[in-house]
Amino acid sequence: MNWFPVLPPLTKKTEREGSVALRTAIRRLLGDGKKKILLNLGSVGYIDSSGIGELVSSFTAVNKENGTLKLLNLTQKIQDLLAITKLLTVFDVYDSESDALSSFE
Repeated sequence: MNWFPVLPPLTKKTEREGSVALRTAIRRLLGDGKKKILLNLGSVGYIDSSGIGELVSSFTAVNKENGTLKLLNLTQKIQDLLAITKLLTVFDVYDSESDALSSFE
């Protein structure tokens, strides 16, 4: 299976630096042939507009490579934000890592 859990940014916020780190990590994984990506957002308490944009950009980049990007461990604040922006209907979201990993099969 070509999946790789991407660790959340080192800070509690996904701001400009976090967005760049996410973009770099996703592009590197795709370049390495990893097309099943599980993004754990459990320690990310806040996502600004650039972070939302990078999630969408990453989702699009992964889809263009015939891959799948899924989200894990959303905080209530991030889940509410994705619901308001209607992005919760775009991403597959999981609370359990085992459920998320088995969904790739």
